[in-house]
Amino acid sequence: MSIIKVNTLTTRSGCTMTLGESGKTIALATGASQTGFGRTGTVDWVTTIQTSTPFTAESGKGYFINTTSGAITMNLPSSPSAGDIVSFKDYARTFDSNALTVGRGGSNMDGVADDSQFSSKGQTGTLIYMDATKGWSLINDDETKGLGAQYIVATGGTIATSPCGDFKIHTFTGPGTFTVCSTGNASGSNSVDYMVVAGGGAGAGKNDGGGVGGGGAGGIRIGTVCQPSPISPSPLVAPGHTVSAQGYPIVVGGGGASNICTPNGTAGASGSTSSFSTFSAAGGGGGNDAANNGASGGSGGGAGEAGGCAGAGNTPPVSPPQGNPGGDGNSPSVGAGGGGFTAAGEDSTPSPTSPTGNGGAGINAGPIFGTANGSPGGNFGGGGGASTGNPAAGPFSGGTGGGGQGNAHDQASASGGTNTGGGGGAHGSTGAPQGGTNGGGSGIVIIRYKFQN
Repeated sequence: MSIIKVNTLTTRSGCTMTLGESGKTIALATGASQTGFGRTGTVDWVTTIQTSTPFTAESGKGYFINTTSGAITMNLPSSPSAGDIVSFKDYARTFDSNALTVGRGGSNMDGVADDSQFSSKGQTGTLIYMDATKGWSLINDDETKGLGAQYIVATGGTIATSPCGDFKIHTFTGPGTFTVCSTGNASGSNSVDYMVVAGGGAGAGKNDGGGVGGGGAGGIRIGTVCQPSPISPSPLVAPGHTVSAQGYPIVVGGGGASNICTPNGTAGASGSTSSFSTFSAAGGGGGNDAANNGASGGSGGGAGEAGGCAGAGNTPPVSPPQGNPGGDGNSPSVGAGGGGFTAAGEDSTPSPTSPTGNGGAGINAGPIFGTANGSPGGNFGGGGGASTGNPAAGPFSGGTGGGGQGNAHDQASASGGTNTGGGGGAHGSTGAPQGGTNGGGSGIVIIRYKFQN
């Protein structure tokens, strides 16, 4: 192959100069450089695998980036020119657990003055600098999101993707840790939706047919990033929670234990606390026997027959409130309902033809948190129903959201739903069958955040 060496060429403005000819190669002398020709749209790949952080990229180069040991930041050139180009590749396919942050180097990213984050497994990206207004932009087909947006990357619990495909949902049905590996920004996501549900209280137990109260639902703390969300506007829904890169211990409270096999006339046990970050939800109050008061809690327990007072809800007090009171006992043979997240438990009444004592209603959080948690329809936090002695009345229903049914004389009672925080139905049976359970439902913690456009 012939090589033409060019030392000095000059021409007048407006003239056309042709270098070389077909089959020939033009080579620059050692130490010489070219300007004005522009790049061909490709990069020269650096063969050394990049594992250190941070590092500064050079225009015209591509980098194989290995984030197996932790997140890496690649800073773009600080004084770019139009046409400058940089590429990267997820070497170990670990961007989904340890993201790559691309620092803007003082320039905009698609017109936004923010760094960008890449958290898709196996991702490849090529960025080109356009001008001072838009700055750097992606040009490869497999990545179409706007730059400047960074998203939360986190682990912990059972992880699902929302039906729309842009949100991750972490569900904790027991203790664990929600670990934020990297935070995003306001252009992507840096806050989470959360729902913290405590364990529900148990209904009271009585074997001689007296009226006893249902258990209160576990307290619920809810926050969403976008107001109004599908479950708001509501005075019960708070704003979402901004997170930082750390581990957040998760506590999931158990329901109050079933007590139908314990001595006659036993008050229901209260549920246990659930928590995430600074948000704690109190266990539901247990229902009570005879003329005794229901216990206070996230939602209060229902009182026993004939003179018992409702257990207070939202105890300890938080804003927005986490629950409602139980009902009062105003009947010689019927106990009151336990409180739920959105409604108080019903008072019992002395009317033999239309007695009351149903549990208070919970909330359908399915539009935000889905139903992967095992709760039908995404319902949480209903109070337990009450029960009656002889003559039979009811049975009384648990509030929608996991509340257990209270029995009616010779019918079985039911516990609150697992991982719903529902209160347990009261148990006052004297006839067969005397079976059933009346414990509170266990709690749950669910965290949701946007992880892509």
